[in-house]
Amino acid sequence: MDLGIRNRVAIVAAASRGIGFACARELAREGVRVFLCSRDASHASEAAQKIHEETGGDVAGIACDVTNDADVQAFVNLALKRGGQIDICVTNAGGPPAKSFAETDLDMFRQAFEQNALSAIRLAKLALPGMLDRKWGRIINITSVSVKQPIDGLLLSNTVRAGLTGWAKTVSNEVAAQGVTVNNVAPGYTLTERQDELAEVRGKAAGKSKQEVIESWALQAPIHRMAQPEEIAAAVAFLASERASYITGVTLAVDGGWVKSLL
Repeated sequence: MDLGIRNRVAIVAAASRGIGFACARELAREGVRVFLCSRDASHASEAAQKIHEETGGDVAGIACDVTNDADVQAFVNLALKRGGQIDICVTNAGGPPAKSFAETDLDMFRQAFEQNALSAIRLAKLALPGMLDRKWGRIINITSVSVKQPIDGLLLSNTVRAGLTGWAKTVSNEVAAQGVTVNNVAPGYTLTERQDELAEVRGKAAGKSKQEVIESWALQAPIHRMAQPEEIAAAVAFLASERASYITGVTLAVDGGWVKSLL
């Protein structure tokens, strides 16, 4: 299938590894010019170089902390200067720590909101005006299946990502008639370094090994395995495409059937 996005310009946040990296690589494979960011300049540069070598695509890696206003403004400005426009905005950030309510304080909630909601809103606020001017754009937020079915022990993620989902649905209605779609991709358990870290925490709490925890997660999904980052990225690329022009305001679970609800 030709996704129809060759020569489009994308920004992809938190893309030096994991799902963000896979999304940047998948878009580059489709001929999209990609500007990716990471808090660490060397990691961003290495990721961009790797994707270029694998795909032959035009990829740049820029240092940017997505919780920092000035960093994000500079990242977007650079993409606009070099790329001329931003057609696709993929928001992404590492998840907050696994905590119960008793283990949290208000500062943890503030930090989680900054990291997993405001970071996406900040990027969209800067990318959206140009999309509206050109009557074409795609905003895709990487969230979590916790927005459909809360995950025990991930209180901060459950709370904040649900808020971002409400924001995305509202904005999607505001901009749909102007050719811009806003969607969320909600990964299930995915084989990333983040899941390794969570498995370590869960394992210590339960007296199990990290591998035992990972295997238990895999068995929770009817497909009986965890996702590969590339499988999440494929959904992102489709939602970024011309073929997804009539899909907006949705939260697409890519979870191997883990969510038990009908919708």
